[in-house]
Amino acid sequence: MPDIKHFDPDETLDTVVRLFWRRGVATTGVQDIVTATGLNRSSLYATFGGKQELYLAALHRYRERRSRPMFRRLAEGDHGLPAVAEFFDSLITVRCSGEYARWGCMVANAHAGAENGDPDVRAVLDRHHQELRDALHTALTAAETRGQLAAGTDPEAAADLLALLAYGVNLRSRAGADAQALRRTVTAALDSIGRSPLA
Repeated sequence: MPDIKHFDPDETLDTVVRLFWRRGVATTGVQDIVTATGLNRSSLYATFGGKQELYLAALHRYRERRSRPMFRRLAEGDHGLPAVAEFFDSLITVRCSGEYARWGCMVANAHAGAENGDPDVRAVLDRHHQELRDALHTALTAAETRGQLAAGTDPEAAADLLALLAYGVNLRSRAGADAQALRRTVTAALDSIGRSPLA
């Protein structure tokens, strides 16, 4: 007889994403996962592997379901700086209010945690960073075409700067930073490369 799963692995993975995202890897044990999902260890191991495999699956899920849609919206169209401003405004709103306030970004949290020592985790983080940077560069190239960038602004360098700013927003929001203070910082950064649509 084949082993029939009496649970939804997709739903279980979503639960695990929230657990790792909120608590981090180091402070989340297998028993925490068992408690949160309502599954026994053997079901978890048989479906996902050990804790590290489960964390990697959760990190991939987070990147696919939460990061990539934001990056796509940022890169689509040719709005330029308004698209960048909207990206940061949405980021700050999500990080500072609602259900996931003060959780930060699961990927940014991984950058700051011991889990980034794992080569498989680091590969995910590097791909995520490249996708963020590429989306910002696409929007900034559109801004340059529309004449929205200050003279001498290099879209390549500006994309690197704003990618690092996004990580800073994620980490500071996790520490409880005020949304208005974060918006002032973003406005100052956008003012340094062009006319900030948040002003």
